[in-house]
Amino acid sequence: MSDEPEIEARDDATFSMFGDAEMGTPKDEGYQVLARKYRPRLFSDLIGQEAMVRTLKNAFEINRVAHAFMMTGVRGVGKTTTARLLARALNYTREGQDAPSVNLDPPGDFCAAIMAGNHPDVLELDAASRTGVADMRDLLDGVRYSPVSARYKVYIIDEVHMLSTASFNALLKTLEEPPAHVKFIFATTEIRKVPITVLSRCQRFDLKRLDTEALSAHLGRIAKAENARVSEEGLALIARAAEGSVRDGLSILDQAIVQALDGDEVTGAKVRDILGLGDRLRLLDAFEFAIKGEAQKAVEEVADQVRAGADPLVILKDMLEIAADIATVQAAGDNYTLPGPADWTTRTHDIAKALTPAQAQRNWQILLGGYRDTQTAPEADTALRMVILRLVAAANLPSPEEAARMLASGGGATGNGGKPDATSQALSPSGGPQAVVQLVQPSEAKMDSFRDVLDHLDTRKEARLWGEARKYIRAENFRPGRLICAVDPGAPKDLLRRLTDFLEYETDMDWDVALSQSDAETNKERETRERQEQFDDAAQRPEIAAALAALPGAKIVDVEHSAPLEPATLTDNVVPIKRTNQG
Repeated sequence: MSDEPEIEARDDATFSMFGDAEMGTPKDEGYQVLARKYRPRLFSDLIGQEAMVRTLKNAFEINRVAHAFMMTGVRGVGKTTTARLLARALNYTREGQDAPSVNLDPPGDFCAAIMAGNHPDVLELDAASRTGVADMRDLLDGVRYSPVSARYKVYIIDEVHMLSTASFNALLKTLEEPPAHVKFIFATTEIRKVPITVLSRCQRFDLKRLDTEALSAHLGRIAKAENARVSEEGLALIARAAEGSVRDGLSILDQAIVQALDGDEVTGAKVRDILGLGDRLRLLDAFEFAIKGEAQKAVEEVADQVRAGADPLVILKDMLEIAADIATVQAAGDNYTLPGPADWTTRTHDIAKALTPAQAQRNWQILLGGYRDTQTAPEADTALRMVILRLVAAANLPSPEEAARMLASGGGATGNGGKPDATSQALSPSGGPQAVVQLVQPSEAKMDSFRDVLDHLDTRKEARLWGEARKYIRAENFRPGRLICAVDPGAPKDLLRRLTDFLEYETDMDWDVALSQSDAETNKERETRERQEQFDDAAQRPEIAAALAALPGAKIVDVEHSAPLEPATLTDNVVPIKRTNQG
């Protein structure tokens, strides 16, 4: 085993940057954006990727180094940066050190050139701009030649998933039998688009998103290094907006810092203005108004934020996070740490105590469905208002727990021998005249076949969904809670999602709706076939056949089944016959 020292995290003040003189770049080259300035130059600078660094360190120590590496993850988590660090580590050489190492401080003989992108043995290819097989063959022509000066010839291919099939095939042969002096490092955001034949020949590293707390702390350290004052709320908002991407977070921080001149603090309000976010505390106000049934206050609150420039979809996304925080606080209590200021945490806990777990889940479902609807609504602000009103309407209903208790007691609000229960007491806390609440249990939705579903859609006046399901869906297998079907071309993209929402709402159970390649009839095709069969059967009856023969041009236009007026003289089938004029 090597006697190299363990990797240690460095002090906040020791952030390094590519502009350092030791990296070969002049310090006065002009302003560098934070995403470039604070790009990691050591493995210890990588945040949240400890497992990958540990794997590489152990592999170097026991000389079990793979010939190809695959870096995958969302944008901005450091795939390309890690690839360059790995190229440096594979070719790390300095006085007294002639073996691959993840300890890159002090810099090795080739570090500056590799980081600057001009070392002849480290070649970078952007697959997004060079996807053709000719480009790949040109690149691989040099594989058979030994490195000029470094230990390994390293090929870094960014966005590798964008290579053509022919390019992957050309690459595959080299990956199967690579020369000992060649290493490949691939980076991709779309790992599913990489052929399994290529993926199986690589050592794969999934670079993780940073959680909000870790990214916020990292941004705070960089803000301090830049002598910029950013509030904790502002840092948390930036970290949330970055969605785990360090690069996105630094880009937003760069934009936020220039908003505060003369040493002013970058407040949460300024960050919200940059990002088009609603005021989080005001959104909490709106949420609280809604769950208390105060419709006017709730609607006015979100309308004010939309007028101030907040995006309705972002408002709903924030309210979804509020609903999720409330449900999580109910489950985990003080063990769950909420991002944001102390008053935010206190109010969230208070709301969580005021709701039952089932109410919290119901609010989440309302907001989630509303978010989907708002994405396709003609007017997003109108859709947002309707979602808020749904929350208000739900607040005026008994909680699911109360509803179950009322049903168990016979459907009334007084089920304890005439004594009012907790629900009716709550309706009249003063002890005065009580409102009698009777919960009417909805009739059970009988859905034993897909035809029952269509009938129920018709009963509920869901005309659009009824028509689309009847026209496009081919039901292969149906049972309560599960539908396996094919969907014809031309169907709306959200058809199955809306149908699933309807089924879950009407039956109060989870539904598994899966796609198949079924060639079963659609309901419209079945109805057309059955109608034609009725016409054919009617035409075979002697009296109808005789009438059709006696009246040239006559045809059957409808078949109706009704109860006979005179059982002894009339049949069950009344067949209107239409005579058309000839000539």
